Amino acid sequence: MSAVSTPPGTAPPAPARRDAEATKAAILKAARYLLARHAHADITLKAVAERAGVSPPLILKYFGNKDALFARVMSFESDAASLLDAPLEGLGRHMVRHVVHSQRERGADPLLRIAFAPLHGDQGEILRANFRAQVTERLTERLDGPDAGLRAELAVAALLGLGVMYGIARGSHLRATSPDDIADRYGPVVQEQLTPMR
Repeated sequence: MSAVSTPPGTAPPAPARRDAEATKAAILKAARYLLARHAHADITLKAVAERAGVSPPLILKYFGNKDALFARVMSFESDAASLLDAPLEGLGRHMVRHVVHSQRERGADPLLRIAFAPLHGDQGEILRANFRAQVTERLTERLDGPDAGLRAELAVAALLGLGVMYGIARGSHLRATSPDDIADRYGPVVQEQLTPMR
């Protein structure tokens, strides 16, 4: 097989460029994975890079430094936006399906990293503060009626339990069931806190 030649006077074709958004997503996914398994202080940019399949300088190019990268990883802002993106009357089912779909399709739970806050010392406090402001308080603002804050926390607690059973305990029956079926069965449990009987 002969090599492809370049016509005289023309430059060789440029190598295919890596999609910047896909690369950033891979880096964030790798950092989240490691943050759920190791203390923040023990995670190196080299480990993130190896897991993401990129070079450490590429992480620096996109995020600046380790602290800036983990500030993004410790934010729940974009996850909460997707998690809460449904009308209130169907929000419980939507949130359940979103948690399961995220774990199944993306390998990342939108909320579960809060369970590992104790591993991260001072960074754990940042994780907790972000979780409260970006998830539970944001959900509370959408709820009417008494005890809205408590109900929001109970709804989120139900989602965290689902995430633990699916992603950490790896419940075989749960993992063998479709996201829609799980949402149909478990969504009402969450919805009961969002729109309680009057």
